[in-house]
Amino acid sequence: MSEHELRVSKIRNGTVIDHVRAGQALNVLAILGIDGSDGEAVSVGMNVPSDRMGQKDIVKVEGRELSQDEVDVLSLIAPDATINIVRDYEVVEKHRLERPDEVVGVLSCPNRNCISTEDEPVDSKFAVLPDGVRCEYCDTIVRDDIAAHISVE
Repeated sequence: MSEHELRVSKIRNGTVIDHVRAGQALNVLAILGIDGSDGEAVSVGMNVPSDRMGQKDIVKVEGRELSQDEVDVLSLIAPDATINIVRDYEVVEKHRLERPDEVVGVLSCPNRNCISTEDEPVDSKFAVLPDGVRCEYCDTIVRDDIAAHISVE
């Protein structure tokens, strides 16, 4: 895409999450806890043309760099995404997402009887599978709508 076709404006400082699977941008915002109430400037492009993916989503967050926990969870719903750290309008770091072997304390188990959902001082722990996640305590597998189980603060 040439410069004059840019559909989402550049940011001065922050994070660009590029190559998100088409239709997942709103889940990315949910994972990051962005709902518009914090005053962060956010640009979202959905179903934009991509040479690599056909169509993609892109999310730009001004003034914020992602934590490793956020990156790990993003990898579950946007495994092909790239994270670009922008400072003074220039990309200074570029990272491909890598799926972790497990995620701890960032997802909630959908099984209401799981020890991690009770009033026990236990952090949730999920093994990352090729097509979803599995609770380490009760073996419940989540394949669809992982974003609905995000509990990142």
